[in-house]
Amino acid sequence: MKYVLDARDFPAAEATQPAAERLLGPVPLQAVRNLHSSPDGKLHVGEWTSGVGAWKVEYTETEACFIVEGVVRLRDEGGSERTYCAGEGFLLLPGFRGTWEVLEPCRKLYIIYE
Repeated sequence: MKYVLDARDFPAAEATQPAAERLLGPVPLQAVRNLHSSPDGKLHVGEWTSGVGAWKVEYTETEACFIVEGVVRLRDEGGSERTYCAGEGFLLLPGFRGTWEVLEPCRKLYIIYE
């Protein structure tokens, strides 16, 4: 179907990792499978997986996240934190700065708008 993207059509996973200067411990094994990027490069939809680890983040984009497997914790610069488990979702807005920590191996679906 020309105008329907099916999650069964995800491409092969590509290895990725946080930048070395952002890591707060060992390098977690990560992969991304981007299902779609808009022609202007501003919208991205896909799946991301990560092993246990933590790193600093600074969001300039908006990201809707849905945790399919695992547990993650977000902590902002002020020290407030939230933990999300499989079946839960959240929206990160531009300007969020803090840490992203994977407590149990994680798989999330994402929609990113830059």
